[in-house]
Amino acid sequence: MTTILPPDETLSTVVGPVFRATDEGYTEEVMGFNVAYMPSPSLVVGATCDTDVAAAVRYATELGLPVAVQSTGHGLLSDLNGAVLVSTRRMTGCTVDPVARTARVQAGVRWREVIDAAAPYGLAPLNGSSSTVGVVGYTTGGGLGPMARRHGFAADHVLSATVVTGDGEIRTVDAERDPDLFWAVRGGKGTVGIVTEIEFELVEQPRFYGGGIFFPGEAAPELLHAWREWAPTLPEDTTTSVALLALPPDPQLPPPLQGRFVTHLRFTHLGSADEGAELIAPMRAVAEPIMDLVDEMPYAAVDAVHMDPQSPMPCWDRGTTLSSLPAEAVEEILAEAGPDSSSPLVLVELRLMGGAIARAPRVPNAVAGRDAAFSLYCLGVPAGPDAAVQVPARCSSLVESLAPWAAGGLVNFYGQAGPARLGSLWSDADRARLLDTKRRYDPAGVFRTNVVIG
Repeated sequence: MTTILPPDETLSTVVGPVFRATDEGYTEEVMGFNVAYMPSPSLVVGATCDTDVAAAVRYATELGLPVAVQSTGHGLLSDLNGAVLVSTRRMTGCTVDPVARTARVQAGVRWREVIDAAAPYGLAPLNGSSSTVGVVGYTTGGGLGPMARRHGFAADHVLSATVVTGDGEIRTVDAERDPDLFWAVRGGKGTVGIVTEIEFELVEQPRFYGGGIFFPGEAAPELLHAWREWAPTLPEDTTTSVALLALPPDPQLPPPLQGRFVTHLRFTHLGSADEGAELIAPMRAVAEPIMDLVDEMPYAAVDAVHMDPQSPMPCWDRGTTLSSLPAEAVEEILAEAGPDSSSPLVLVELRLMGGAIARAPRVPNAVAGRDAAFSLYCLGVPAGPDAAVQVPARCSSLVESLAPWAAGGLVNFYGQAGPARLGSLWSDADRARLLDTKRRYDPAGVFRTNVVIG
């Protein structure tokens, strides 16, 4: 049930729109990418600047209400009932400094804007698999993208951040100013504050050799076993993943893929096309592809590697990281989600980690999962009463079947998790530091939606 809130002078300084549940535009403002949830916050502040965000936090604190933040809604994990929602989609400032090779972006910016702004200078950001995802939410959760084995997590390259903390203060932090807060917001997601702006390094990468190869679903056993042996032999210039996909009969998909169960090999090589072709040759030889889309590409075409959905959809997801991927683990994945499993899941993905992912950054941060060898992520569409039960159950069953090789997880790919399970991603020392930082910068505990560390 939505809380009825009184008017308050604290919001009188807000420049952007303020929505209550009965206001026109409320429904459109709260909807996110994950439409499995119907957000029902008591109040929405359409923030345009830091001071709008700070006013929203102070208002929530005065009333003892939780605060949530949303740009694109890719990370939505609950209905946000009774919360004060800060919508940052209007905060769209994005500047690139080609000399310093840096970008500065506000909280509503998506990766596509940064990619396009950097491309004319031969530069690229450490974006994720989809350019429709918001920069700040992705980065504060670590950020594992198609260049990760060469450059590490996106959070490793953040130079400074502007943060509105739980006391309603606006703070600019970096390695020298508020080092604990700077450490926590790079990997701790939104547990200690709302990041309204970040500055980060860009890399010189005008092009790459890569894309995806779609194989028939029935070839999944041969492909997954071949991939688990091949992937660890790759150089750091190469990042790869493989996914089992149950594709819908969507007319926007290429006709050979519509309505099919397929195995999708994803590949990004930062070196020459000749090197890349030689590296991927063993996988091309495993089975006859349905479509081979791997080629030399401008970096701006990086969405072609994963071909993630661009439109909102209902999602229920879970993830884990693995210390190793023996044949037995692959057999568990095939039993739970392979072509003969009758699985309701639409995606099961394995990503190769290692390389720069495993190395500590110059300025330490709170990113979890750094020392894993692989990550596993699964997702289903909980549409309909049967799927609403079957999808979470099958996601959980798959992750639990891999428990002998589990080694933590990645915040952005962990899915639904209670505070204790989420807190287990960090070492005892790092979890204690996160919680101590939260107590100091969010004394009232207003940031307690979606990502809660216990």
